[in-house]
Amino acid sequence: MITDPLGSFSRKPRVSVIVPCYNEEETIQVLLDAVYHQTFPRQEIEVVIADGQSSDQTRQRICEFQRDHADLLVRLIENPQRTIPAALNRALQAAQGEIVVRLDAHSAPRPDYVARCVAAIEAGLGDNVGGVWEIHPGGSNWQARAIAAAAAHPLGVGDAHYRFGGTAQSVDTVPFGAYRRSLVDKIGLYDESLLTNEDYEFNVRVRRAGGKVWLDPSIRSVYFARPNYCQLARQYWRYGFWKARMLRRYPATLRWRQALPPAFVLSLLTLLALAIWFPIAAWLFMIESATYAFFLILVGVQIGIKKRDWALIPGVPLAIAIMHLAWGSAFLWSLLVS
Repeated sequence: MITDPLGSFSRKPRVSVIVPCYNEEETIQVLLDAVYHQTFPRQEIEVVIADGQSSDQTRQRICEFQRDHADLLVRLIENPQRTIPAALNRALQAAQGEIVVRLDAHSAPRPDYVARCVAAIEAGLGDNVGGVWEIHPGGSNWQARAIAAAAAHPLGVGDAHYRFGGTAQSVDTVPFGAYRRSLVDKIGLYDESLLTNEDYEFNVRVRRAGGKVWLDPSIRSVYFARPNYCQLARQYWRYGFWKARMLRRYPATLRWRQALPPAFVLSLLTLLALAIWFPIAAWLFMIESATYAFFLILVGVQIGIKKRDWALIPGVPLAIAIMHLAWGSAFLWSLLVS
């Protein structure tokens, strides 16, 4: 079923908010409420949700929102491929607005998010503009709190500017992104052969075409991190696997924060293999592992004391280790099987 009430709106929207979606019954209402309360004129916004045949109550929640908030144009379209880049492309093909704002189904933009994105684009600050993530737990349990804290710490995610803020500047990539529809006409749609990292690859093409990717820390959104370690491991496995695939096409885009996890995993595996014949390799493995664990625990203690949440002392080190090991292992596996 496709729910598309476009015909009931006489005015063409100026801004299209596009959202890939699959089984997001817990957060889709939060996103839609956040878009509904934007300071940008509501009658100039449409929301295009490309749903990958959700099997939970996501579609019902969207339909209920459409019924209760008829003054915001919300369109639900099908994404039979059920991947994020395919969802974005289906939404782009259906979008009517001159300016596109890409959001996630488990995010919540601040009330001035759309207005600030449009202002930055119209001021010519960047061809693709975005802001800073405020990482919130994806649940109320201790694992969710630990994952959110880890995802906001430099030891967990490196020097990604969109996680920490700072000054407005030109960057490699931004989360989500907002741009004129004409940018897609110039550089093409999202690459559907990449199941993740499609945003980064899109921004590589923006920069190669002479465009600018602009980070404005005043553009802010809440991002809900994964609620448990199993989902976190699956998420970072996908990230690492598809990052390696993307880097095969654009090797010059490799950054140190991306190279460290696979290098760390490779060093552990190498030392373990060499330990069969060389006892010193076993000692080096233990020293490296102990040093790594020491710094992780140190971060856990620091964050646990700061937030007065003692579950974070073991929780944050576990989350960071899962992020590093899953990402690094998947990166190496992707290189091996490609």
